[in-house]
Amino acid sequence: MTAVTHPEALAPSEARALFRGGVSVPTAGWCAAHAQANLIAVPADWAYDVLLFCQRNSQACPVLDVTDAGSWSTTLAAGADLRTDVPRYRVWENGRLVEEPCDVVDVWRSDLVTFLIGCSFTFESALRDAGVPLRHVDQGRNVAMYRTSLDCRPAGRLHGRMVVSMRQVPADLVGIAGRVSALMPAVHGGPVHVGEPGPLGIEDLGHPDFGDPVEAEPGDVPVFWACGVTPQAALMASRPPFAVTHAPGFMLITDARDADYRLG
Repeated sequence: MTAVTHPEALAPSEARALFRGGVSVPTAGWCAAHAQANLIAVPADWAYDVLLFCQRNSQACPVLDVTDAGSWSTTLAAGADLRTDVPRYRVWENGRLVEEPCDVVDVWRSDLVTFLIGCSFTFESALRDAGVPLRHVDQGRNVAMYRTSLDCRPAGRLHGRMVVSMRQVPADLVGIAGRVSALMPAVHGGPVHVGEPGPLGIEDLGHPDFGDPVEAEPGDVPVFWACGVTPQAALMASRPPFAVTHAPGFMLITDARDADYRLG
């Protein structure tokens, strides 16, 4: 793995060039003040189901852009190649993960429609500016993500349960974290749950389904946000014949600014 000094100071185009060159690391804390996005590409005959699923479950799956079939470009990132500029991908066949490559040029298909979905990394700069620490970034870890027992509203052939990301937040800053993130509904908005994770069906915070376990500091409270990995859980449950996604926590860094998605 190539060490990158001060990734927060990079321009998005510089970060994408590093990923295109083979750097493969989680992107939390990269390219400060620039929006990040989840990626899911499905055959065109599944695209309406995905679009409807996202519309019906918009807090977990807020759509930022949708490409034409076969396209690997997006208006959110000038010159980006969606097949190479994410640091790690996942390739799915019939709901089964078959590969985690650093590019998907060889498996890309002319019928793939790509959805770019808002990511909670986008409001992390605002959290930090408000004085909320980011434990996973400070610990050099991917954010912790969990499958919950909360059923999403199904759409056509697509169904599944919500995935959440978790951040350990000092108790006296939980209200601030909620207010700051609520101003950014296009990137998941405010928390869906605060505190003891049992109501979400999560048994052990030390064993996330995606990402890394994150150590709490004394006085921290776990805070949970809807997560754009939710469509991947739906892929596993619904088993389309083929799909490409980002690996959880390894996002597309766009040219859009965090502030572009902030209300007020």
